Amino acid sequence: MWAAGCLASCCASCACAACQGVASGISRRSARIAYCGLFAMSLIVSWLLRDFAGPLLAKIPWINTFTDTPSPEWFATQAVLRVSLGNFLFFVAFAVLMIGVKDQREQRDAWHHGGWMVKLILWCITIILMFFLPNGLVNAYGSVSRFGSGLFLLIQVVILLDFTHNWNAAWVAKDEQFWYIALLCVSVGCYLASFVFSGFLFHWFTPSGEECELNTFVIAFTLILGVSFAIVSLHPQVNGSLLPAGVIAAYCTYLCYSALSSEPRDYECNGLHKHVNAVSKGTLGLGMLTTLLSVVYSAVRAGSSTTFLSPPSSPTAGKILLSPSTVIVHLCHTMTFPSPGSLIYNFLDWSHSNVF
Repeated sequence: MWAAGCLASCCASCACAACQGVASGISRRSARIAYCGLFAMSLIVSWLLRDFAGPLLAKIPWINTFTDTPSPEWFATQAVLRVSLGNFLFFVAFAVLMIGVKDQREQRDAWHHGGWMVKLILWCITIILMFFLPNGLVNAYGSVSRFGSGLFLLIQVVILLDFTHNWNAAWVAKDEQFWYIALLCVSVGCYLASFVFSGFLFHWFTPSGEECELNTFVIAFTLILGVSFAIVSLHPQVNGSLLPAGVIAAYCTYLCYSALSSEPRDYECNGLHKHVNAVSKGTLGLGMLTTLLSVVYSAVRAGSSTTFLSPPSSPTAGKILLSPSTVIVHLCHTMTFPSPGSLIYNFLDWSHSNVF
């Protein structure tokens, strides 16, 4: 026992020393990535708790307050909501801390970029404390976070537009025929992928012999949107580029697939019901990857660029308007649902029942 205690103490000391070494090595520039790393850790913790913490939560009396124990899915949702709430509060605190900071020489800016060991401890404590909150408060946060998840879908489109605009500008600036051809190939490739994938969507979610008006409408509307993006971009008065339109069209097709694959497994128009587990895990993984990339890109761009979401002619151009923690606050609600499709499908199902 004595030897085991010494070994555990040595391991803990080494782990603390390693964390302190990593924390001390975080500079002003890498602090943006560190904030994104905390967000990535939250995603991983949410995923693990969603899949494995259900039996443990069922034994906690202030969470399992029911006469009849709820389904495992309910406890999985509670675990994700509590991690999401803790993450949201943590980043809100640092976003509020940065209000009014306009110069990196201010003291509060030093708090924002330094003290990473303390921040990691505070983050862990905040997440843990969320599991002591009553169910009513967590469920209220879950209801509000649905709107946050919907807002994030729009934010992702803006992020994609900013990314593809910079991508297009970088290749055009080379002013060589090879890069113009590459732009055309990538743009056409995005549209071909969108059209081909839409064909698969018609095959999977509008099976023959079934009346699937909602699915047909959603897929057709997505195709019309993709074509409209190209028409608007190529209009002489807009003088845009086909690349952003193609990327957004492909992304909208992915959202359409994510929404339709979230249909109930016993729904006759869901042709993937036999592979629902594999589909849900694949969609979850892709959704988490998309979310993480969006967070990293937006935090780095907003924390360093003077033109992110602000044209050069704007009075705010040339000023750093957002800190990485402020950006991540707007993205924390994305952990509430396993994929963007769940939110979209719930809205489409409500629209179908009230319109069609």
